[in-house]
Amino acid sequence: MSAAKTHNQKVELDAQVRAVLGSGVKALRRQGVLPGVLYGKGLESLNLQIPLKDFSGVLKSAGESTLVYLNLDGKTYPTIIHDVVYDPVTDEVLHADFYKVRLDEKIKAMVQASFVGESPAVRDLGGIFIRNVNELEVEALPQDLPHEITVDISNLKNFGDQILVKDIKLESGVKLTASEDEIVGTVQEPITQEQLEKELETKTSIEDVEVIEKKKPEDEAVVEEMPESAPDKEQEN
Repeated sequence: MSAAKTHNQKVELDAQVRAVLGSGVKALRRQGVLPGVLYGKGLESLNLQIPLKDFSGVLKSAGESTLVYLNLDGKTYPTIIHDVVYDPVTDEVLHADFYKVRLDEKIKAMVQASFVGESPAVRDLGGIFIRNVNELEVEALPQDLPHEITVDISNLKNFGDQILVKDIKLESGVKLTASEDEIVGTVQEPITQEQLEKELETKTSIEDVEVIEKKKPEDEAVVEEMPESAPDKEQEN
């Protein structure tokens, strides 16, 4: 059975208001300090600085879907780590956005899907497991957001067996936003190299290329949509 894994422990992180802006943040990073920003509905954006070691520990523990209480100048803000910027070469964390949330309003967030177990169709029949998603969007109160969604593939016994969104069981108050019949994972028959090359050629045919317009979801009274990025985010490269 697939399920969501939640955090019972309160996650806290200490931060300071950051006066250094622009290219000056490079010096902060050399000192092991991570620049960031805090923003949210009804809150003026605040520039932050956080010890990188502390942030890395929280990110590993909480990820980007668990509630993090940010302690700043004597106040505590319930937040979600909304965006993390990495160096494309070193993979070092360069910047982090914290989005302030209301504990009485549901939000939507992407949660990592973790596939566990062993499929008999793969082990005994030589099948190929196809992971259709890496993460799933959930809707919940911030304090109820799961850290990850565990997807057990041990029930995939035959070629063509699938795990659908409706097969994933979540705790009360947490809902998946995807269609119930969306495929999360499946097992297909093994194919030869020749078949694989032919399939790839077919999938990359120009007739199969489709342009999809990304539309913003309609506002819902009980659901707070997190913005895609911080407003007026400074250039710090």
